[in-house]
Amino acid sequence: MKISAVIIAGNEQRKIGEAIASVAFADEVLVVDSESADETVSIARALGAKVISQPWLGFSRQKQFAADSAEHDWILSIDADERVSPSLRREIESLREAGSAKADAFRIPRLSFYLGRAIRHCGWYPDRQVRLFNRQHCRWNGREIHESVDVDGTVGTLAGDIHHYSVDDSSHHHRMIGERYAPLAALADFREGRKGGIFKTVFSPVATFLRNYILKGGIADGLPGFSICWFSAHHSFLKNLILWELSTGLRKPEDIHTS
Repeated sequence: MKISAVIIAGNEQRKIGEAIASVAFADEVLVVDSESADETVSIARALGAKVISQPWLGFSRQKQFAADSAEHDWILSIDADERVSPSLRREIESLREAGSAKADAFRIPRLSFYLGRAIRHCGWYPDRQVRLFNRQHCRWNGREIHESVDVDGTVGTLAGDIHHYSVDDSSHHHRMIGERYAPLAALADFREGRKGGIFKTVFSPVATFLRNYILKGGIADGLPGFSICWFSAHHSFLKNLILWELSTGLRKPEDIHTS
């Protein structure tokens, strides 16, 4: 059971080194770089990773390209802002040493860190995702956002976490929502035939905040938890407003950049 760790990256010179170090135990480390203008590529090569340049295809297609380009069938897929925790590394090494796996894919919990705090509420944890899989039985689902792996076979669960460091600060969080995630979510909904309207735009943000802050325990995560829930409500508002713009023709699908 040989494992290829694959990482998609683009202008991630501050984070790529730690991501590569966390998967250095793999039999291959492959970085698929989307034409970075910074030192991402040179850092990755200096750390012994194989680097392939591929213009951005969207999250799902970029990750599928990375999986297809790997040397081995068993894929450990992480992003440049993620790390394999020591406990997860030990679990994966135990699977490899056993010589075979009892499943075709494994769900792994993801623990996000936000404003200096590990977030265990707000609906952010355990956020289990298939990240270790045999590519002969699995494919990324093709979605522009909230991509996941479709498995034709059995799925197991590992206990160790992937650590996620996606948000640098509140300003970065605001830009992520406004420039990428809300527009892409609206575009995905529009392509699936959904339409925006005043009811969703006005009331969905309120429901989103209350669900995440009260029902999902965001209040227990202090000020970072409040911030997450507030930005989640803002995401809901902006997504539904953009969906309304798309539905009424005020904005064209081609106006939303997927890069």
